[in-house]
Amino acid sequence: MKKIYIKIRRWVAELLLVFIGVYAAFWLNNFQQHQGQAKRRDQILASLEQELEAGINNAKEETAHSDEEVRAFQRALENAERPSLRRFTFTTDYNPGDIATLLQAGGIELLEVKTLSTLREFESVVRWGLSRMAHYQELSDALIAPSLGQDPSFFYQDDGKHLRAQFDFYPEALQARRNFFKQLQQKEAELLGRIKGERQRR
Repeated sequence: MKKIYIKIRRWVAELLLVFIGVYAAFWLNNFQQHQGQAKRRDQILASLEQELEAGINNAKEETAHSDEEVRAFQRALENAERPSLRRFTFTTDYNPGDIATLLQAGGIELLEVKTLSTLREFESVVRWGLSRMAHYQELSDALIAPSLGQDPSFFYQDDGKHLRAQFDFYPEALQARRNFFKQLQQKEAELLGRIKGERQRR
């Protein structure tokens, strides 16, 4: 009876050791996966943070430039100076695929819901703004560009304070560009705050 009791104890001890070993391996695997996810999440956030900081600086510069352009044109227009019209152009290196690639690399699963929501709001502002800028550029190419060799008075009514009907979109386009950069800067700052907060909480 005593030998049977000893065998049972030994068997239980061996079973316990096996269980502990399996559990330890499982825990280690989960820990390594968690560490890998945390590292990938921080890399994604760090990349977004860097891009946004650069974007905010660029938006500030563009906003200041657009502000001056709008003020100068409006001031000259009010003084009946018939300021020259220039071809309206808008160029950007923004590519919606960049953020999509980043999210497909793990961002959707790893980022907080509020951060993803703010990111989508930012993308919506960018897409809408770029669409509007493209519209004004098409108008400029069709209506202003062919007449750039004309005397500035060609674009104005007789009073010199009002553009002819086909060109009256021009001040609106300048204003829209300024507003777009201001809104872009605001959304980038909002998203940057979310990302920095998420990195700190992690």
